[in-house]
Amino acid sequence: MNSSKNTNAASPTVSPFGSSKSLILLSRLLLPPSQSGAPLLFTAAELGIAEISREEFDEMLALAGSHHVVMRGLEVFLQVMLQAKDEARTEWASTALAAEGARIENAMTFLTAVCAAFEAKGLNVAVIKSLDHWPDLGSDLDLYTNASSADVLRLMKEHFDAQVSSRSWGDRLARKWNFVIPELPESVEIHMGRLGQTGEQVAIASSLAGRSQVAHFGKHTFRVPVAADRLIISSLQRMYRHFYFRLCDIVDTATLAATGAIDYEDLRFAAKSAGIWKGVASYLAIVSDYVKCYRDQGLDLPAFVTIAARFGGSEIHFNRGFLRIPIMPQSAKLYGSQLTTLLLNRELRNSVRLSLLPCLATAAAVGQKITGSDKGIW
Repeated sequence: MNSSKNTNAASPTVSPFGSSKSLILLSRLLLPPSQSGAPLLFTAAELGIAEISREEFDEMLALAGSHHVVMRGLEVFLQVMLQAKDEARTEWASTALAAEGARIENAMTFLTAVCAAFEAKGLNVAVIKSLDHWPDLGSDLDLYTNASSADVLRLMKEHFDAQVSSRSWGDRLARKWNFVIPELPESVEIHMGRLGQTGEQVAIASSLAGRSQVAHFGKHTFRVPVAADRLIISSLQRMYRHFYFRLCDIVDTATLAATGAIDYEDLRFAAKSAGIWKGVASYLAIVSDYVKCYRDQGLDLPAFVTIAARFGGSEIHFNRGFLRIPIMPQSAKLYGSQLTTLLLNRELRNSVRLSLLPCLATAAAVGQKITGSDKGIW
């Protein structure tokens, strides 16, 4: 993928990923080039948003919502419009930011209460995925615990009058439960003792809570995974399950890399043990290539990461609202590598779980084609 340093323009006008206009505009806002380590603030005209219509803004806002970047993207949009003294577009951004901020604060209040209830019962818990996007927040609240399902189900019912959502085959294999709490629009998804689409990752899961660290998010405090574990969870989700990227994945990972929070040796050791090092390295290569299209350079990755990557950003494309990863042959090869490692490690039960993934994926695809939904399977 080619990219040259250019501090006189916000970004290329055409994305090599076949992106929509909204995705290109959001990428410009979120991934500005830097000069002497500081991000450059471009004018509305340079960013291509000086004449953005209300309809185009609403389309961009909807995409920002599905990519979990509303707060970060629109905060830059707001500053640019304030600088341009554009009152109408300033109001659009302010209104959207206020609404999203209210949603997030309500969710954070519930999340604090749920984590406090776990801790009061002496049960370990860490918030995974959801807070990676801060100051944005995901569309549901994800937690991990080593506690038994009986203890968690009792706690959620007694303390929050929570109802358990119907569980798919994939949910049962992955040992995750979704809870609906009154007055909380977001679902609370709790992973118990396992990670991965079929619950095949036990070693990573067993150490996650113990390795987690306390971090502050506004006025709230939670236990969250260390950077290496965050990237492993993200890679499992993107490279081995959903097969698509959101912009938040790009921005979150770029921020981790820029702050020096990633211990790449630790990441390699953990990912190799789990049989997903090639997938994690490919995940990082994709992020680096995407960032390079909008900034003057990609991530500063160690050579052993780029060597291990099986493919990068040139293989992804924008379709149906997301940046898609080809399943054949790229993702299929990563799956095969993961299964081989589990077999070599003699993790027979976990290997059997993982071997069911193609069957689940096929059933989900058939269900989607016949009924328009993969609910109950995936």
